[in-house]
Amino acid sequence: METRPLVWYFDVISPFAALAIPDMEVLCARHAVAFRPVLFAGLLKAFGHLGPAEIPAKRTQTYRIAQWIAQDRGMVFRTPPAHPFNPLALLRLLCVRDLTVADVAAAFRLVWGEGRDPESPETVAMLAAALGVPPGAGSDPAVKDRLRTNTEAAVAAGVYGVPTLAIGEELFWGLDAMPMARAYLADPALFSQGEMARVSNLPMATQRPR
Repeated sequence: METRPLVWYFDVISPFAALAIPDMEVLCARHAVAFRPVLFAGLLKAFGHLGPAEIPAKRTQTYRIAQWIAQDRGMVFRTPPAHPFNPLALLRLLCVRDLTVADVAAAFRLVWGEGRDPESPETVAMLAAALGVPPGAGSDPAVKDRLRTNTEAAVAAGVYGVPTLAIGEELFWGLDAMPMARAYLADPALFSQGEMARVSNLPMATQRPR
């Protein structure tokens, strides 16, 4: 039995988090995973980054690769009417109670499976119904604080993007890191041997002025 805590940090704004849901469903069949909604914009601000959709040359490529991956994997996938969008209403609902992978999948299905407007009251009401919570539950100050606390805790743990799977103190960022996460679960010594050990402590030869 896995004894290190597994935590999945996500924001419904991320198409790659949506694409990772099948991986998470498989993982949850074998391990206990805690789901932590976070505000991606808060992570970007903390680390001084721009999101992929904020870089014009990267924006279209991001949508294309997400769509291609979905089609290649046979997933039902539809990008919402506009992106980036304000995810706060949905994220706050996801902070009302502890989540299962089915809860998280329901949120991503609305936004990235059915392509609904994440900011519309109708979508918010549909997610509330799926979670079995009142539509206005996300406006509770304690719930708002929970999202803020989740985001601050993620930053403190070194989480700089979504989705990120934390296995103990090791972080696996992005959809493409999921196979490596599974390999690490099977072999906890993965990063302490050979080239993995060397690159894990690689020195910097130069730094750009900031």
